[in-house]
Amino acid sequence: MTIFCSHCHRPLQAEMSCLPRRGKQAPSGSKPFRSTKSASKARRDQINAELQALRSLLPISAREKERLSYLHTMALVCLRLRGAQLFPPDSAPPAGPALGAELLSLLPGFLLVLSANGKLVYISENVAQVLGLSVVELLAQGDTVFDILDGRACEDARKKLLLAQEEPGREVTFVSEMRTSKAFRLQHGGNRAVAVHGRFTALRWPASSTTAAFLALCTPVTQLPADGDAGSQDDLFQSTHILDMTFTDVTESVTYHLGYRREELIGQSWYSLLHPEDADLAAAQHRAVALGAGAGTAVLRLLRGDQTWAWLHVSARRDGGGHAITCTSRCLREEEAAYLRARQHRHTPRTTAPPPPDAAPPPPPPPPVAGRELSLLAAQLRALADSLSPPAAAPAWAWPLPEAEAFPPWPVS
Repeated sequence: MTIFCSHCHRPLQAEMSCLPRRGKQAPSGSKPFRSTKSASKARRDQINAELQALRSLLPISAREKERLSYLHTMALVCLRLRGAQLFPPDSAPPAGPALGAELLSLLPGFLLVLSANGKLVYISENVAQVLGLSVVELLAQGDTVFDILDGRACEDARKKLLLAQEEPGREVTFVSEMRTSKAFRLQHGGNRAVAVHGRFTALRWPASSTTAAFLALCTPVTQLPADGDAGSQDDLFQSTHILDMTFTDVTESVTYHLGYRREELIGQSWYSLLHPEDADLAAAQHRAVALGAGAGTAVLRLLRGDQTWAWLHVSARRDGGGHAITCTSRCLREEEAAYLRARQHRHTPRTTAPPPPDAAPPPPPPPPVAGRELSLLAAQLRALADSLSPPAAAPAWAWPLPEAEAFPPWPVS
């Protein structure tokens, strides 16, 4: 067998080399590592033991620890480490994580704390009431807020977070659909839109990117029937109207939202507070409710007492045996109103499918009860206009017709 030199690649005899010998060298200790089955098992056992030790240190119940996978364990450990970096153990405990379950249940949403680069630091336990996912299940989606947001809104969220970071203390709001459980999507047809409203706050001085956190309250944009009543009535007020939308009653909370006393609104028309650009949309919903088409919803602007406009999500239904309309109005931020209007525009069909050629034309809908007087007045005005209009002139080539009596009776044979 021919042996080649490892330096010049020339054939050599056994135990020879073209390089000068520097004495007898000890054999090299860095041998190529060769993994064996027993070595791989030993490494896996070591990793499992370390993960079990970390899992035992988590401040959760023993039942929850048994359900944690290794991925969920690492996600929770990383969340705790980021929280310990922002809230050192020797400092005062933050207000968010110290909140009890009773106090969290009174909030209209869940609390969220982010680091300067968007990493999740804290999520309150009541997130399951809004998204249907626990904190552990939500962390399995990723460790940043962008992993739990809809992909189309990530760019807007980045811009708002950057703006808030450049101006600490400035409150920003962005609306996005957040990931939900499979059961939630099957029941409600998709993920849930959530408004994130918060600001960057320096937790320690001097302020830096490692000592600043984004503290936010995440509230659902639209309320669902399954939502609890706790914390959801603060931004609502109800009003009762006759069929022409004249106020007959309104809750006292309207003073907080619109700045009017209850006595000021009773007897006034709801349309007197409506923004002119929203009149067509409001009239269409009003007509549908008056015709008995069920509840109608719309995003509209009403005039406050201080002459500013308030965005409201108005849900109207016909009550009182069909003689009254009840409206439930919920105040919205401008970002929430823009999101709801854009979604309504996407879901509204642009064209109506034509009826089949052999189908009979549908009968005209009956006029609403409140509009009978208007229909009668319109008919009278139309008759008056016809009576005042001059008769049509006869063409110049037409011969004058004699009186009917001038024609003798036609002889009958």
